Amino acid sequence: MGDWLFLIPLLPLLGVLANGLLSPKLWPHNEKLTGAIASLTVLGSFVVGLLATRELAGSPAGTHRLVDTLFTWIAAGSLEVQMGFALDRLSAVMVLVVSGVGFLIHVYSVGYMHGERGYRRFFTYLNLFVAAMLILVLGDNFLVMFVGWEGVGLCSYLLIGYYYEKKSAADAGKKAFVVNRIGDFGFLLAIFLIFYSHGTLDFEKVATHMQGAGPSLAITVITLLLFLGATGKSAQIPLYFWLPDAMEGPTPVSALIHAATMVTAGVYMVARTNFFFSLAPLSQAIVATVGCLTAFFAATMAFAQRDIKRILAYSTISQLGYMFMGVGIGAYAAGIFHLMTHAFFKALLFMGAGSIMHALHGELDVYKMGGLRKHMPATFWTFLLATIAIAGIPPFAGFFSKDEILWKVFSNHLEGIPTALNAALYTLALLTAGMTAFYMFRAVFLAFFGESRMAPEVEAHVHESPKVMTVPLMILALLSVIGGLIGIPRVLGGGAQFEAWLAPMWGHETEAAVHESGSLELSLMIVSVGVAVLGIFLAFVFYRLKTELPGRFVASWPRLYQTVWHKYYVDEFNDRAVVNPLKRVSTNFLWSFVDVVLVDGAVNGVAGLAKVFSGWFVKIQTGRIYAYALSILIGAAVILGFVLWHG
Repeated sequence: MGDWLFLIPLLPLLGVLANGLLSPKLWPHNEKLTGAIASLTVLGSFVVGLLATRELAGSPAGTHRLVDTLFTWIAAGSLEVQMGFALDRLSAVMVLVVSGVGFLIHVYSVGYMHGERGYRRFFTYLNLFVAAMLILVLGDNFLVMFVGWEGVGLCSYLLIGYYYEKKSAADAGKKAFVVNRIGDFGFLLAIFLIFYSHGTLDFEKVATHMQGAGPSLAITVITLLLFLGATGKSAQIPLYFWLPDAMEGPTPVSALIHAATMVTAGVYMVARTNFFFSLAPLSQAIVATVGCLTAFFAATMAFAQRDIKRILAYSTISQLGYMFMGVGIGAYAAGIFHLMTHAFFKALLFMGAGSIMHALHGELDVYKMGGLRKHMPATFWTFLLATIAIAGIPPFAGFFSKDEILWKVFSNHLEGIPTALNAALYTLALLTAGMTAFYMFRAVFLAFFGESRMAPEVEAHVHESPKVMTVPLMILALLSVIGGLIGIPRVLGGGAQFEAWLAPMWGHETEAAVHESGSLELSLMIVSVGVAVLGIFLAFVFYRLKTELPGRFVASWPRLYQTVWHKYYVDEFNDRAVVNPLKRVSTNFLWSFVDVVLVDGAVNGVAGLAKVFSGWFVKIQTGRIYAYALSILIGAAVILGFVLWHG
């Protein structure tokens, strides 16, 4: 299958060509065909990826990846870049997650987007999004990865701003695009430094070159620049604030961005470049600390949100923080494990929210719902299962991956970094786990339980979504329940198969934790489950038993509530400190002076000079024949006189 890896990103690209170029002429109004082509091309990528993964798993011990080199892309001096794809154990996980979950989102979108204007455009962009992410995870060098990296950034702009006639959607698309460019600048600088330091951009060659190397300032700078790129793409502090606004796009877009594609790219990139990060303990500590702070910070903002999609958006930012804690502390397998399980239940949560919107004519406010479990049983049960999974209740998928990260954070100690950091990170991460359980069950209780708070005209038409939407929900619900079983830790009698699968991707020095007793690990596991259960219980008390408590809390702490409700005024600060000053510089200097005075002045000045000279010469253009004859005669006389004088 190594010679056929190019098919994995190519098939969705063929869907782009079919729906983007052929569809307007051949099947302009056939939604079923458009949706089928888009969905089946992604399914084809999943099948090819599955076959390639099977071959990789059955390969001899010395074969650790399959390579498909298509052609030499760039050859300039010492720089030689191949357009090639490589499938190893890490990229195999990513390919199956991206194409598998992406396929289910495509199928769901067939029903969700039915009747929408721009139906073909939507599926064209969606296919392009999946293709770009597959290029990102399959690229065998930094430059091919960067092509996919920029591709998902472009597609996020196109899909977040899908309803471009709506100002908020257009602004959200621009916000995502601009913020990601800041992170991408760091990634580009890292690529330049990598080539300068190692003379190649090929992952395998750079990793080989790093063998035997020790920590250095250059490696620290490279890793920090790479992490800057990751903070933009994966919405971490300080570049997290674009992701909540991404909710302006259609709900399947949110599911694809948050679960299978774009925001996971930063986590994957850090894991892919583990040969750098493992030699930069300071950078690892920064990655883990930023991830932990982001997880906690985003969780607090989810408390006050009323928009169900924004609640899920902040939960994504928080869960990404968990993933960065894992990869930052050196537990790369744990971070990728949570990435995989999160893809299952987060895609399900967003698609469940979309199912609610589909039934309630676009309503997003959980305080305008209530009692939906009676009207939408399939959506309710699948959404509930996903919520239990993200809360970390055993034996659901989120429990195994979240607790693996918590255990690694507690037990992995980075060389040269104070051990107190592990205790601080663990404590804050544990608190965040309880907060996650609280705000997620808050959404469940407000949306599905209690008396209806829907408008009568809305409630009269509430209905379950069609099968094309609910069947993908059920499949993802099953994965949310059993998806973590491949990572059952040894302390619970499992074989930690997921960690064992990825173990060849990094050496023992980066993955092995300090050997603690099994009883300690089991005790910490019980504590984390207890914290999650406590969060669920508090949500039940606040939103089912004593529903007056939230109002009392707001009345008692109005300033705190307003601060959290306004998301700590980060957007307002950015507007005042960054956006508005840049606008003033752009308006008062770049436009008023540079453009109007210098550029326009130079162009208009040349035109003005031409006008002056033409005004002079126009006076001799009388249009009278005798005047022209006299001019010719005078000229001839002058020339003749000149010739005779010098003769």
